Amino acid sequence: MIIDVHCHAWPDQLAERALGPRVPQLPRVGDGKISTLPGVLERSGVDRGVLLGIADSAKYVDGTNRFVARSRGGSLLGFGTVHPDLSVDENMASLRRNGIPGVKLHSLFQGFAYSDRRVWDLLEAFGSEIAVIAHVGAGGDRESNERATPGMIRDIVRRFPDLRLVACHFGGYHRLEEAEADLLGLPVHLETSWPPTMAELAPDRVRSIVDQHGADRIVFGSDWPMADPAREVAAVRALGYDEETTAGILGGNFARLMGLSDDEPLPGPVEAARG
Repeated sequence: MIIDVHCHAWPDQLAERALGPRVPQLPRVGDGKISTLPGVLERSGVDRGVLLGIADSAKYVDGTNRFVARSRGGSLLGFGTVHPDLSVDENMASLRRNGIPGVKLHSLFQGFAYSDRRVWDLLEAFGSEIAVIAHVGAGGDRESNERATPGMIRDIVRRFPDLRLVACHFGGYHRLEEAEADLLGLPVHLETSWPPTMAELAPDRVRSIVDQHGADRIVFGSDWPMADPAREVAAVRALGYDEETTAGILGGNFARLMGLSDDEPLPGPVEAARG
C-alpha cells in the first residue's frame, strides 16, 4: 500500500485563489482542486493520500475542518487544521466534531512559530490522540523561515514524547544540515517531499539520512500540487533499498503510525454541524 502523506487541495472554486500567492517561486504540476486529487493519486499508483487542510487565520479553522471532513473517504484520509488564535478548547472541539485524527501545521502560511507557548499548549492537548504533520524549514521570506526550524522540532519531540509527529522535507526544507544535526535518531518521522522533486537531492545524502535516522521512521510525501506523486514514488524506489524497506517508506511506516490496515476502508465523509 502506497500512501502519500502530503497532499494539498481546496474546494474547486477556491483552488486557484488559494494557490496563487503561496509559493510563487515553485512551478505547479497540478491545479490543487479537490476533484482532481483522487485521479492524480490513482494514475500515480498511490493507494491513499492524506488531504491536508490549512487555515491561514483562526476564523477559517472550522470551515476548513468541515471541508476536510466532507472530502475524505475513498482514497483520502483527512488531516485538518488548528490555529493558536483560538483557544485549545475551541480547536479541539472542531477536530472532534469533524472526526479528524490529525492536523497540518504550516508556519509559513499560518503566521506562528512552533516555539509559541500557545502552540505548545495545543500539542500538550493533542497527546497521542491527534497526529501532526508539520512543515519544517524554509520556503518563504527571512522572517517566516525562522518560524519552523529543525531545532524547534527537536525541542517539541523532547517535550512531547507521546505526540505522533511527522516533520516534512526530511525535517528541514533547504535547511538540511540543521535537520541532520538536530533530528537524526530522534523519535520523529521524517517525510520525503522536496519540491519540485526529491530527485534534486543527492541519492547518497538521502540514503545517509535514512540510514542514520532509521528507515522505519521515514514516510513518503509528494507535496502535490507542487510535485508529481508518480515522480516522487520513482525517486524513492531509485534509492535502491530492498522491497521491504521501500514498502515501509512508501506506506507501511505511516500506516503503522496511524493504525491503518490495507483491507480496512478509510472513514467516509462527515457533515458536522457548525461550531
